[in-house]
Amino acid sequence: MQRRHLVASAAASALLGLPGLAHAQEFPRAGMTVKYIVPFPPGGLTDVMARSVAQKLAEVLKVPVVVENKAGGNAQIGADLVAKSAPDGSNLLAITLAHAANVTLFPDASYNLLRDLRPVALLVGSPMLVVVPANSPITDFKDLMRVAKTRTLNAGSSGNGTPPHLTMALFNDITQSTMTHVPYRGGAPAIADLLGGQIDIIFSNFPESVAHVKAGKLRALALCSPTRNAMVADVPTTIEAGMPALQVENWTAVMAQGKTPDAIIERYSREIVRIMAAPDLAERATQQGFRINAKGSDEFAAFLKSEIDLWGRVIKAAKITAG
Repeated sequence: MQRRHLVASAAASALLGLPGLAHAQEFPRAGMTVKYIVPFPPGGLTDVMARSVAQKLAEVLKVPVVVENKAGGNAQIGADLVAKSAPDGSNLLAITLAHAANVTLFPDASYNLLRDLRPVALLVGSPMLVVVPANSPITDFKDLMRVAKTRTLNAGSSGNGTPPHLTMALFNDITQSTMTHVPYRGGAPAIADLLGGQIDIIFSNFPESVAHVKAGKLRALALCSPTRNAMVADVPTTIEAGMPALQVENWTAVMAQGKTPDAIIERYSREIVRIMAAPDLAERATQQGFRINAKGSDEFAAFLKSEIDLWGRVIKAAKITAG
């Protein structure tokens, strides 16, 4: 009996000595603060969603969860910070479609998304909205498909490699059309020029254009989402409009350091998916233009891989560069 006890104690001590396991067994540790890194400026959609999740996580874990904005480098500065942090669950990273695209756009990045970071949970999607000026001769999405093959349209975006640019490139690939890309420094100046008639179209981030659509200043042709949005209930999806392959949502999700133990990842994944189902958070997210699309770590990992593959093909076919 004594020998079995000694063997069991020795085995437990050996297991606790394995990297990360001790942290996993006592997670969250007393006095711990979790940093939720958002690699974008404050006030954007990713930041807003991260703060909502952080507040709920703090209540569940009973430790502070602090959002820190580390913008810059095409969202790579914050990602690199978490990739090189301790694998103890004390750092989370907010990622978006941009990070999936960055795998192809920045092959020499200082971190590897799939090796140095681990999927935790997918949160929401924000669909792309295809918009033209209210006085545009293009009346609906089918008309756009016809016009795009007969003349060259100027399509604005918030910059090279951004979701609006990638959505335009995917449209070009599907229709074999040749829209001319006009990059801007952000979505606001692009929308301003669309309102002024200097460009023909934007495959826009939903929140950047929906108010102008509701005010009658822009015409929405389609929503690149599997379901309609109550904020623009009369706007068809691209599936309804005849292009089911044009499904693009600028999603946001959570990752952790690549060597974080399974137990910590599973705890975060379980709690975050539960948080996203909370009625108050779901209602607030819907009002902000999000579509709740919560997935745990395994489902999110498969989704992330599919997004990396999709946008890798689009970027290479369109010869898109980050510059």
